[in-house]
Amino acid sequence: MNRPRDVQGIGARRAALKLLDAVLRRGETLDQAAATATAGLPTTSDIALARAIASEALRWLTDLDVLIDSATRQRLADDAKARTVLRIMVAQWLRLGTPPHAVVATALPLLAGGPRRLAHGVFGALVRRPAALPPTPTLPAAVADRWGERAEAIAAGLAEPPALDLTLRDPTETDAWAERLGGTSLAAGHLRLARGTAISDLPGYADGAWWVQDLAASLPARLLGAGEGRRVLDLCAAPGGKALQLAAAGWQVTAVDTSNRRLDRLRENLTRTGLTAEIVVADVLEWEPGNTFDAILLDAPCTATGTARRHPDVLHRIGPRQIAEMADLQARLLHRASAWLNPHGRLVYAVCSIERGEGEEQVAQVPLSLDPIRTEELPAGLSPAPKGWLRTDPGMLRDQGGLDGFFIARFRQI
Repeated sequence: MNRPRDVQGIGARRAALKLLDAVLRRGETLDQAAATATAGLPTTSDIALARAIASEALRWLTDLDVLIDSATRQRLADDAKARTVLRIMVAQWLRLGTPPHAVVATALPLLAGGPRRLAHGVFGALVRRPAALPPTPTLPAAVADRWGERAEAIAAGLAEPPALDLTLRDPTETDAWAERLGGTSLAAGHLRLARGTAISDLPGYADGAWWVQDLAASLPARLLGAGEGRRVLDLCAAPGGKALQLAAAGWQVTAVDTSNRRLDRLRENLTRTGLTAEIVVADVLEWEPGNTFDAILLDAPCTATGTARRHPDVLHRIGPRQIAEMADLQARLLHRASAWLNPHGRLVYAVCSIERGEGEEQVAQVPLSLDPIRTEELPAGLSPAPKGWLRTDPGMLRDQGGLDGFFIARFRQI
């Protein structure tokens, strides 16, 4: 018989357990925790499996706990290791299609010296019913309260990880690339491909014909239009998708971000696409540009709750404290950026957050005039709010694959 550490697949499950612990107990993001949690796994497939298990457990956490509690006489503590292992077990079975015998063989060794019989019994009871998850994940109560009347629709949009979205360097080639890659398009310059596509193997990658970017994330730069050689400042620019869009649209781009490491992605993509931009490594709260700009794009740091489709950890890490901290930072960035705009210049403010404190409540603090977004500027199926800003969320365009949650507002210097 194999010893527990020799059973194939245990390593990925152990890594998934570490990922869940990092998110739920220490408040880390999945991305922050991944390097440490998956260290030592032998293949990229093992790493991907660990991430998939943890992501699905977080996506369906509330519903997994309901099932677990329905099969226990005494409720397990929220932070009990047995509960976390059971979350992993049920998520694999009901979300990843892992056969129950394989679930048991690879998960119970994680409880060596602990309540293995309890976990085995609870999982066996659920399999015998058989148990099932609802069609839509149940949001944590605090999250549902914050998201209000859109909470149910947003939750429905979180049921599956997103497809792969691409932004094309040349929007006039949209139809040609859609045919070549077998994708669909929701807007000029956008392509959507099936999830799981190997990016670097696709035609056009090596030639820099496109880059990966969610449809919603592409909207802020689109709202600045054609550059025609004018100067644009891209603040908090890393990893650089919007800077690439602006350069492709004919803007002279100055891209600023505090993270030199994250700007490496932009440098690589500029080389790959043949586009150009000036890159500045600096803290926007301390940096002085020395001149003003015809346009400014501020994609501000935020809680990123709008990315819950691909980062379900945000459902469990983000609360009022984090939202307030981000809103304060965003207000300070907006105040500084507003002073760097030329007369009649335009500023686009964007955050990939569903929280009102980071979106609608920021508008009144901007010392510029609101420049209303028009329906004809947006992909079909999207429309601005009556006051002229745009709010997207994962519940929108669901029949076409959905999109991330963003708040976007455009302003003009008088």
